[in-house]
Amino acid sequence: MDASGSQQLFDDWEDISDSEFLNIPSEQQSIEPQCHLNSESDGKHFDSPRASTSSMHNRNEEALGQETVSTENVRGSKRKGLHENSFSPMQRFFKRHLNVTLLCDQSWCEMKTVYSLLKPFVKRKEMQRAEVQIGKEIHLSREREIQDIVRVEIRSREDAEAVKLLNMLHMTALLEAGERVREFPVFGVLEGVFVKGVIDEVMYNQKGELVLNELKTRKQNCLPSSAQDKVNCFQVGLYKLLFDGLVRGEVKKDHVLNHLKLRSGQVLGAGVQAHAKSIGVQVTTFEELVDALLITVSSSDLPCIDLLQIEYYHQGSSGPIGTRVAPFDEAQLRTELQSQLAYWRGQREPKGVDIEEAWKCKSCLYEQTCNWTKNILQVSDQQADHAS
Repeated sequence: MDASGSQQLFDDWEDISDSEFLNIPSEQQSIEPQCHLNSESDGKHFDSPRASTSSMHNRNEEALGQETVSTENVRGSKRKGLHENSFSPMQRFFKRHLNVTLLCDQSWCEMKTVYSLLKPFVKRKEMQRAEVQIGKEIHLSREREIQDIVRVEIRSREDAEAVKLLNMLHMTALLEAGERVREFPVFGVLEGVFVKGVIDEVMYNQKGELVLNELKTRKQNCLPSSAQDKVNCFQVGLYKLLFDGLVRGEVKKDHVLNHLKLRSGQVLGAGVQAHAKSIGVQVTTFEELVDALLITVSSSDLPCIDLLQIEYYHQGSSGPIGTRVAPFDEAQLRTELQSQLAYWRGQREPKGVDIEEAWKCKSCLYEQTCNWTKNILQVSDQQADHAS
């Protein structure tokens, strides 16, 4: 049973299980996003500054102007950067946390991630693509194979988060009973930053191993390229870190309350309390629910994730393409994550793809705006001319 909040404006998890590399030609084409854990109609999109006010829109446009300047000379030692105003990207984009999918998109191309936040209207247009909607429908269909949607009225951010925590409590009990669950939320502090995500599926296999299974839908009836596979492995690796941290008891109540700026003493709405009671949970305030969840998960019989796998499905036929087991190297994963977080902390400028991966830019929606590839190609031509 998956509780769904009847209001969606407070839902800021916004994670996408499918990586969003949609505008890549032919064999480089990747997969599309899935639907919200607790939302039936809202499309998946990245956490972005709320562009409903003119002042916020102006600040984003100003940052965009700075971004254009900062990429004009790729190897210049003195460049105007995005951090001139002393605010880190976390502060400029009003982020209390990062999503796993946003980090995956950054791993694909950091410049694309920046522009998707600076120009959220372009991002919203991208999310209306037919491929995205098909991927969303496939994920929703799979979720409803084993879960029913229960509407719960929410009146605050705390109510919205409470619905997700109640879903986690319910699914934890199902997992302990040996059943499979889908759309399992995970969260925790990784390298000092609060990170959220939604796992497609968790289940036990015939060997008794706890398996994290990620569904990817593809337009092409073939397995993805190595570049896409690398990002997908990064994604499931982050999910494992977050899930394992929860069952080990590494996530603390203060992490949830402080990083998300939630009110601990907020009384939960009548609809949320009624739903909690229906699944055997007696709580009144948001803090009580956080305590109940963290204690339940950390004291459960659930082990850490044993196996990571990625399951690919063809959009046209809805048939399986194949399944890959993803390797897990925690040291290497954390090294890559630290490099990405350096940008969000304002410790370095954003960067685009290497020249060997310039093919990623061919169908990018931000190609006309972003000067990164054009500049590295110019540098390459200059070096070739100098060498000759």
